[in-house]
Amino acid sequence: MTGSTPPEAGRPELAELKLLLPADLHRAFQRCLWIRVNETGRTPLQVMEEVILDFLRKHGC
Repeated sequence: MTGSTPPEAGRPELAELKLLLPADLHRAFQRCLWIRVNETGRTPLQVMEEVILDFLRKHGC
């Protein structure tokens, strides 16, 4: 399957999500991601998953 990664033990299969946005928003997201990783000790994948879950909850999806 294109855009997917084999699942790690105990994790579901991962799929790639591609977003197109202005470069300044991309830089801001990357900075924020690494700040959250360093503050929480979580992985970038865990932080990205949290962002998507927050978005879905906010929009009632």
